[in-house]
Amino acid sequence: MIKFCMLSTKGGVGKTTLAASLGGLLADMGLRVLLIDADIQPSLSKYYPLSHQAPKGLTYVIDHGAITQECISHTEIDGLDIILSDDPEGAIQHKLATRADGMFRLSRALASPIMSDDNYDVVIIDTQGAAGHLQNNAALAASQIILPVVPETLAAREFTTGTMELLERLEVGPEFGFRLGPVRAVLYKQSRTADAKHVAQALREDFIPMGGRVTLLNTPVPLAKAYTEASTKRIPVHRHETRHPGTMKSASQVMHELVWELIPSLKDVYAGGFTVTTAPAAPTVEESGHEQG
Repeated sequence: MIKFCMLSTKGGVGKTTLAASLGGLLADMGLRVLLIDADIQPSLSKYYPLSHQAPKGLTYVIDHGAITQECISHTEIDGLDIILSDDPEGAIQHKLATRADGMFRLSRALASPIMSDDNYDVVIIDTQGAAGHLQNNAALAASQIILPVVPETLAAREFTTGTMELLERLEVGPEFGFRLGPVRAVLYKQSRTADAKHVAQALREDFIPMGGRVTLLNTPVPLAKAYTEASTKRIPVHRHETRHPGTMKSASQVMHELVWELIPSLKDVYAGGFTVTTAPAAPTVEESGHEQG
């Protein structure tokens, strides 16, 4: 099972949209996916319509250090489940701060019997855009950490500084048998300006002092209205824009390429199980099995 954690030291960088987009695509590719909304602002919980809402949510998971069927809601997308955020007052942060095992409650929960490889292939954890005990839990529970960064000068500076602080704070993990997984940064909302390209290059150079602990993925997610439109319609972006009318890659192609970087074994597999030997611009509506929104 692969466990991704969407992480950032500031809000508004696109964690939730990216988590939802990846989850929807992976489910359409035939994987069994569980989203976990670990943000007190339950944006991910509201992203997709539900076919079943479970009576419990994240609070039960943290309180009991376990995941049960009563915690798992089902979205209207086949193969895509979610544990809803139900802690608008932020009480979970205080509970974790007062527990001796406070940094590892989510790791323990993800070892529950229901989380076996027989039930899920991928877990995607969305977190709040601020440092805290719940964010630490999510990072230490993940096998890969994804850091969205907006290629703007001020955001990039905050990203570099905040990421170094985050890594140093979580280096205590190995003392307790936990080690951070690979940390992968993805350029998000990248414009086609020269400044954005300059910032992207500067970020790659800034990663050198991090001792190889952070790598920048080759697939940027562009600043495009398709992602906002898909969020408004509450559908995965790869279903919304299967082809781009201009010369740019479609949202579908971008998201597929990002998945292929994160999970190389899925290379050239498209939503709906469509497989190619050389990647086309994007599968047609008939090939993907979904209508364009």
